[in-house]
Amino acid sequence: MLTVDYRRLGLQAGERLLDIGCGFGRHTYEGVRRGASVVSCDLGVTELEGVRAIVAAMAQDDEIPDGVGFIAVNGDATALPFPDASFERVIASEVVEHIPDDGRAFAELARVLKPGGTLAVTVPSWFAERICWALSDDYPAPNAPGGHVRIYSRTALRERLRDARLQPSSAHHAHALHSPYWWLRCAVGLRQPVEANRLVDAYHRLLCWDIEKQPRSIKLLDRVLNPIIGKSIVIYANKPGHLARTLLVPRVPPAVTPPPAVTPDLQKDVADAIA
Repeated sequence: MLTVDYRRLGLQAGERLLDIGCGFGRHTYEGVRRGASVVSCDLGVTELEGVRAIVAAMAQDDEIPDGVGFIAVNGDATALPFPDASFERVIASEVVEHIPDDGRAFAELARVLKPGGTLAVTVPSWFAERICWALSDDYPAPNAPGGHVRIYSRTALRERLRDARLQPSSAHHAHALHSPYWWLRCAVGLRQPVEANRLVDAYHRLLCWDIEKQPRSIKLLDRVLNPIIGKSIVIYANKPGHLARTLLVPRVPPAVTPPPAVTPDLQKDVADAIA
């Protein structure tokens, strides 16, 4: 279930992609399938271990083109352990709404992006998020540990990007059918397990079925509703300059070691890996 449109991102085979706040890796998997060398970065070591295992399985099943590189890095979006201008494309999906100092995070995302490269940033949309915050005090931080600390309007998100000296371009909404699910969860109580409420449980099973089967009818309904109740908004932004692509075969095999902790030597290690 992708939030980012890879056509708008402009990702090409052989480019380097940073998936910051990768979570369980949905955007990473699509990146390596398309022939990009991907660095998956997250604070959660458990999530990184899962992403590493799945990428390794994809490689064994020949789902990844030859020569594609991958590395999993335990890192903080406000202090990225990568050299300047390391990546042609960067994805930050559902990340910055969790970060108190989001200005610093946007500055870091811009710093590691190559001139002429593209950033795709996704956050919960203003309308869907306002309803969740109104329905439950347990939805945002601090009641939800690591939860959302702010709600972005489209205008505010574009301003953050401009403050980081990036040029916002196109935008779209995604995952409309997920909004009612979260409204239901908030209304009945987030502390309850999903199975405790029949309606919530039924809706959850519908979403799981949709992710697994991807029926055309549900895709069409989601597309129609996205501009109205889309759960996420995606904005693409470019870094001024000319993109000089260096489509090199990376030297890192898919995911063979545990994700490294951030150390003083990690920046050089990653720079060598994606060079």
